[in-house]
Amino acid sequence: MTDVRICFVGDSYTAGVGDPDGLGWVGRVAAASRRQGVPLTAYNLGIRRDTSRDIQARFADEVVRRQATGCDNRVVLSFGTNDTQVEPGGVRVEPVATLAVLADLLDWCRQRDVAVFVVGPPPVVDDERNLRLLQLTALMRELTKRREVPFVPIAPVLAESTRWRAELAAGDGAHPSVGGYQSLAQLVLDGGWWSWLGVRAANGDARR
Repeated sequence: MTDVRICFVGDSYTAGVGDPDGLGWVGRVAAASRRQGVPLTAYNLGIRRDTSRDIQARFADEVVRRQATGCDNRVVLSFGTNDTQVEPGGVRVEPVATLAVLADLLDWCRQRDVAVFVVGPPPVVDDERNLRLLQLTALMRELTKRREVPFVPIAPVLAESTRWRAELAAGDGAHPSVGGYQSLAQLVLDGGWWSWLGVRAANGDARR
């Protein structure tokens, strides 16, 4: 198999903030992929508090620097939770603008024949904000479906998870610990990850 280089571009969840093991969901997904024989190099490009617009501003430069001729160059996008945060003047990024950024990044990848996988924004402890996240998730799912891009809706599942909510409440209200990141990673692995990589369906376990 050709060397696979995947840029995981996102925010603090991509970076794995709050995980005492230092793996987050990206590290667990990468490890599960390697156990299945995928020659994977995973670049974690998560930055705390980044919105979709912040990611858009740095995306091309950071991704191009990590691609190589002859490799299977891929991108995983994950953002949106910070967009829904309310600050003076309203939410940090309006849903229509988040969708515009997503469309732009998908176009960039398509034009360069870079396979892309989208992971939806995770929920927080604030139920009012979670309503915005659920609405944004539905919009992102519609857009990716039209573009025939794999998308994993995280918020609808984890917003109902007692383990996720307990770990958020025990922490900073936004980021989980080990169990939460294991759950998030498992959602990704079970959400079309293996078919996206073009390998046989695997019993990938994010707890390992």
